[in-house]
Amino acid sequence: MQQDKTIGFKILPVMFGFFIMGFVDIIGIAINYVKQDFLFLNDTLANLLAMSCFFWFLVLSIPTGMLMNRIGRKKTVLLSFAMQVIALMIPIVVYDFAWVMVAFAFLGMGNTLLQVALNPLVTDVVSKEKLTGTLTLGQFVKAVCSLLGPILTSWATGLIFGWKLIFPIFAVTSFIAFIWLWFTPIQEKKKGESVSLQRTLSLFKDNHIVAFFIGILVLVGVDVGINATFPKLLMEKCALPLNEAGLGNSVYFFARTLGALGGGIFLLKYAETRFFRYSVLLALIGLGGMLVTGNLWGILAFVVIFGLGYANLFAIIFSLSLKRMPDRANEVSALLVMGVSGGALLPPLLGVVSDSFGTQTAAMMLITLVWLYMVWLIRTVSNKQEKSLTN
Repeated sequence: MQQDKTIGFKILPVMFGFFIMGFVDIIGIAINYVKQDFLFLNDTLANLLAMSCFFWFLVLSIPTGMLMNRIGRKKTVLLSFAMQVIALMIPIVVYDFAWVMVAFAFLGMGNTLLQVALNPLVTDVVSKEKLTGTLTLGQFVKAVCSLLGPILTSWATGLIFGWKLIFPIFAVTSFIAFIWLWFTPIQEKKKGESVSLQRTLSLFKDNHIVAFFIGILVLVGVDVGINATFPKLLMEKCALPLNEAGLGNSVYFFARTLGALGGGIFLLKYAETRFFRYSVLLALIGLGGMLVTGNLWGILAFVVIFGLGYANLFAIIFSLSLKRMPDRANEVSALLVMGVSGGALLPPLLGVVSDSFGTQTAAMMLITLVWLYMVWLIRTVSNKQEKSLTN
């Protein structure tokens, strides 16, 4: 009983780290408010905020693995919290577009460190038998933060400080997370094989790993693209003000939260490859519906359908990749976190397309076209399952 209480005491600040991890999802709605605040911005320039944030997943994922091997998992997570406090304080001190770019760059750096180090830290505070359930709960906690972000932002627009009040709120929360984890004693397990750039990039020799890596690029790019585009789509099609249109992102994240909970149950009964197929096709229906529907409730219904389909795809690809090369789990994890840099690739293209055609529908069409890669990936996932059954 005493041991269970000790484990519970240690796991709470670690799980709170998943909540902090969700701060990066504010980028979608922030792009829209920043564009509104600086009238010289068009979609192309405003969407560069996503690039400034997610670019660092490409650059820092593998070095973070090396850093974690040197200073430990807990210290790496603490460093990520500190970087996010700095990032979130910048717009409070000086608010112009250049410094907002710097702020989101620091936010991306901190979030990269957090995503690489937090999952391994969980293994130091829970038993192997409880690891999968704990990581699933962590993703749920992250989804709750993503859900609350647009709601808090919409609420803050009616106050004196405006939507930017979200920055000090998140900064204080990150500082609390830092202090809480700092004073929590955690005995880290013996370090395993270190991550290196050469060993990690050698994974690209496997065609399935390449396909899964591109899948992560697409998933994150589409997710950030939806976050940035969906409020503008509601403003364009339904004539909503930004503070109301921004709540559409909360509907999307709510659907993803429900999808993650439901997916955890379904994946206990059904093969992950079959679930992958149905999820991808369900998300495609949602994207198509958002393209052709002009009614507010219809658009919201289709973004829910998309969110339900999207919810578990990242976890499934991650799982399939680790199962393919279980003896190289560290390198596989670092490589897939690099794939989160997809959030830096698609949004700028969406900005160019929407500015060129003068409509957010064009951006949604590009998102749908990119999603067709996930439809193609169904075949690769199915082939992997068939080979596993014959071995």
